[in-house]
Amino acid sequence: MEKNARIYVAGHRGMVGSALVRRLQRAGYSNILTRTRAELDLLSQAATETFLQQEKPDFIFMAAARVGGIQANNSLRANFIYENLMVEANLIHGAWQAGIRQLCFLGSSCIYPRDCPQPIREDYLLTGPLEPTNEPYAIAKIAGIKLCESYNRQYGTRYFSVMPTNLYGPNDNYDLANSHVLPALIRKAHEAKQRGDSELVVWGSGKPRREFLYVDDLADACVFLMEQGVGEGIYNIGAGEDVTIRELAETVMSVVDFPGRIVFDATKPDGTPRKWLDVSRLGELGWRARVPLREGIDLAYRDFMARHGG
Repeated sequence: MEKNARIYVAGHRGMVGSALVRRLQRAGYSNILTRTRAELDLLSQAATETFLQQEKPDFIFMAAARVGGIQANNSLRANFIYENLMVEANLIHGAWQAGIRQLCFLGSSCIYPRDCPQPIREDYLLTGPLEPTNEPYAIAKIAGIKLCESYNRQYGTRYFSVMPTNLYGPNDNYDLANSHVLPALIRKAHEAKQRGDSELVVWGSGKPRREFLYVDDLADACVFLMEQGVGEGIYNIGAGEDVTIRELAETVMSVVDFPGRIVFDATKPDGTPRKWLDVSRLGELGWRARVPLREGIDLAYRDFMARHGG
């Protein structure tokens, strides 16, 4: 990809989109296209198609999505399936109509069956039932993958998909009602420390295992795949190792310097027992994650303090 190529980052204000912009800028790409939601409503097919016809980017990173943790996914099921389906359909179909041949669709590891073998390979997609709490979101993301595959097959486009594991880092969402587990734990531990609490309440049993990837590592992998000229398929992006939720909580408490004890709320759902991605396909191309979990959590906590510390 030429350094003066026109690269559109959809969702540039979010955690993933902003990391992509940072990574592209560091690599010397000088023509990055962005639009705020007020400037471009991706839920509008007409507005999306008009933008793509006028700007005709050489490459699109699809980082715009409705995202959230277990509670948000489970309680706002219609929002999650409708908004994600509409955004991806408008962008992918609009890109093809505008003659844009290269695109990266960002999915999620929740596309895989709830109880599939570990580590999770890309070809486990559609081999079993999904986790019920985030099924609408997962189905929308699976539809995005299939849109890319179908347009490639019918029209000869070069649209590929990446499936990141659980992400965290700068510009994360720390709203306890809608956030994912790691940013929620950072906020809970910080506020517990401020109040002088003796314990930290953690959802579920603490036994599920999760893999966490610093968002700048994800952005690096996406740009790497673009520069490799990848034009089809699914690529898992992960750290290559996982931890229990208990271990995660203990690490967060150490970073935040909160000395209390952990109390597990068994009335809250655990979600999928384990999600650990097989990243060998991407590894064979020469990429691997660089930021260790504790270092990443420290960076994320600094970001939280800068924006929400008070």
